[in-house]
Amino acid sequence: MTKAFTMRIPEDKAAELEAVAQADGVPVSEAVREAIDHHIEARRKDKDFQARVSKLIEDNQRVLDRLAQ
Repeated sequence: MTKAFTMRIPEDKAAELEAVAQADGVPVSEAVREAIDHHIEARRKDKDFQARVSKLIEDNQRVLDRLAQ
C-alpha cells in the first residue's frame, strides 16, 4: 500500500533534486523515497532519537490508560 504526499520545497532544492535523480537515472519520486529510507534508518541508529521515541511512547501510554478508565 502507498500513500501520496504533496511537498513544497524551494525551487533551488527542487532543481538539485531533479539533477541528482537524473544523474542516478531514476525518477524524482524514487530519489525522494530513497532519501526518506536513509533518514529513517539514520534515526533508528540515533540513541538520542530512540530515547525521545521511548518517552513519547510512555507519555502516550499514560494518556491512553487514563482514557480507558
